[in-house]
Amino acid sequence: MNVTIRAESAADVPAIEAVTTRAFLNAPHTSHTEQFIVSALRKAGSLALSLVADAQGTVIGHAAVSPVSIADGTCGWFGLGPVSVVPEHQRRGVGARLMHEALRILRERGAAGCVLLGAPEYYGRFGFRHDSNLVLPGVPPEYFQALALDSSRPYGTVSYHEAFSARR
Repeated sequence: MNVTIRAESAADVPAIEAVTTRAFLNAPHTSHTEQFIVSALRKAGSLALSLVADAQGTVIGHAAVSPVSIADGTCGWFGLGPVSVVPEHQRRGVGARLMHEALRILRERGAAGCVLLGAPEYYGRFGFRHDSNLVLPGVPPEYFQALALDSSRPYGTVSYHEAFSARR
């Protein structure tokens, strides 16, 4: 199947919501609010990057990137996620392609680094590692991971945009 990774368009918004809902429907460790988070980030103008995986005109995956705040004041860091792929296309490299493209664009734009919350065994292959200097309260530390894209080494609590508390 031919899959293209591209920036979202306004016409993709309903499909992104459907993809995100389906992707997390049976996933463990989720509050099933990911589609609301993406929508709230978009409405707040805080989607720094919104990529879709397009399979011959059908959106089958999505990756969101938004700015994060770090307690020490370090700038230029972003949070990657949610990353969503519809179940029938999972484990076929679509998520990996979304990840690689998001990180490529962040590097191209001069981002200092990126954090995410997810399975270490999956995200480790993209260079993400637990960094004891960065904390996301309320989650197991090994699941909160960082990837420095420059020489900055921030320290402290990381805060995602308030859209991450969206429930509807």
